[in-house]
Amino acid sequence: MKRIHQDFMSSCVANLAYMLTQNARRFPQRAALVWRDASWTWSALDARVSALAGALLDLGVKPGEAVLAHSKNSNEMFEAMLAVFRIGAVWVPTNFRLTPDEVAYMAEVTRPRVFLCQTDFPEYADAVGRAVTGVQGVWLMGDTPANDDSPQVGTLMDAQVGRAVPNATVQRDSACWLFFTSGTTGRPKAAVLTHGQMGFVITNHLCDLMPGSTEFDGSLVLAPLSHGAGVHQLNMIARGGVTVLIPSDRFDPATAFQLIETHGLTNLFTVPTILKMLVEDPSVDRHDHSSLRYVVYAGAPMYRQDQKLALKKLGAVLVQYYGLAEATGNITVLPAREHDANDEERRPGTCGVERIGMQVSIQDETGAEVAAGENGEICVVGPAVFAGYFENPEANAKCFRNGWFLTGDLGYRDKEGYIYLTGRSSDMYISGGSNIYPREIEEKILTHESITEVAIVGVPDPKWGEVGIAVCVLREGAQMHESAMLEWMSSRVARYKLPKRVFFWDALPKSGYGKVPKALVRDELNRRGLLAPPGERDAQH
Repeated sequence: MKRIHQDFMSSCVANLAYMLTQNARRFPQRAALVWRDASWTWSALDARVSALAGALLDLGVKPGEAVLAHSKNSNEMFEAMLAVFRIGAVWVPTNFRLTPDEVAYMAEVTRPRVFLCQTDFPEYADAVGRAVTGVQGVWLMGDTPANDDSPQVGTLMDAQVGRAVPNATVQRDSACWLFFTSGTTGRPKAAVLTHGQMGFVITNHLCDLMPGSTEFDGSLVLAPLSHGAGVHQLNMIARGGVTVLIPSDRFDPATAFQLIETHGLTNLFTVPTILKMLVEDPSVDRHDHSSLRYVVYAGAPMYRQDQKLALKKLGAVLVQYYGLAEATGNITVLPAREHDANDEERRPGTCGVERIGMQVSIQDETGAEVAAGENGEICVVGPAVFAGYFENPEANAKCFRNGWFLTGDLGYRDKEGYIYLTGRSSDMYISGGSNIYPREIEEKILTHESITEVAIVGVPDPKWGEVGIAVCVLREGAQMHESAMLEWMSSRVARYKLPKRVFFWDALPKSGYGKVPKALVRDELNRRGLLAPPGERDAQH
């Protein structure tokens, strides 16, 4: 019996790229992907993915090896993900808004065999080349020409036309994606996602977020494929629905609504900040978006007024979920039927109920589950939980307890099973749907010769949900202006991580133990009137 159990545990699972193989058989002439003025059928997409898979094999990429990718959304970015899956390698996409040194650090951690870099980012290719000896650079086509003679994906694919590359055999725990996410230490960590885990995630998403999806559905991609949007598009691949990419990385609501109308798209994935921009734009009333059935949002709380406007403009199509990269977005769901458009919500502030196959426990510091209505840390188990952080046993030891993954988020469960978020145990804040970890930015600010202390806190913002406020202490005799500090940071910190304001104080508030609690910093900002709206702040000074 023990031997049978072991054999079962090591059994093979379907390679994620097999979904593409299925669609090429079942829907060869249906549209699979649309970007700008081009479109590809499932049979054409499958052939291109096989060609790129063959090229990666010829470059020496082996199963289990990393392929790093830095690119804006494009057809080649989409194809590269599936090609990496097909050969059993590990997809390591980056957020294209990161700085070159941040991407170089990811390369140092993962040691990729190949670095796929869009031609718009030559400085990133240089940084990764310096960080990893022997990495093979390959250009993905961008809006600017390549600046050296490294091979280009298009040329490599042309040389492999007609080559049929089978989907590599994979097991449930075979890594397929290293999903970089920051922790409270401030250094990015690579969450290991596996083929078996992602198979469950896709099934779960289709059950809980977009039930009834078929090959007649279609999705608009507003966010980078490197993160949540990439996971979301696997749902469309699973069902044979079409994926439509926004033609530019510059977000334009009118273009989004035009594409929804033109292609009769039925779903999209976004964050509250972008959803707010969509429904506040006049184009929402100029285009037919009645085809939409599911507008899935996650990544941050959504203000009630913004939610009501979205329901008014789009109808009863909103679906909220709560989840982290480490749980692949699979913790709770609040389906469309439970989004109340009336003035009074039945359950104000809830992020929904547990996802199918997942279990949530609200625990105290000892790991004991607390009673309904009591606050504690949100902990989760289930097949969607990641396999751990890549080569980081210290981080793994901190985030698991008795088999439960510790989210670091605080909340409670009511008697009917609905989960409510009340805060975060770390200092992380969410700006525009992106997790921002202050310590990472603080460490960079402290490399400035004029700065001796710094603290960054997240504060509410009507547009971005939250933004960062940096409070710095200058070294004796040093002088610095806010504009100069922000300009200095802009070349060292990704734009979306930049604090909105910088203040200079003589000292930071400290506790009796000599620490600088962020709560004290926030209280002092409030006491000085620096958290008031600009008009009120000006009136106070």
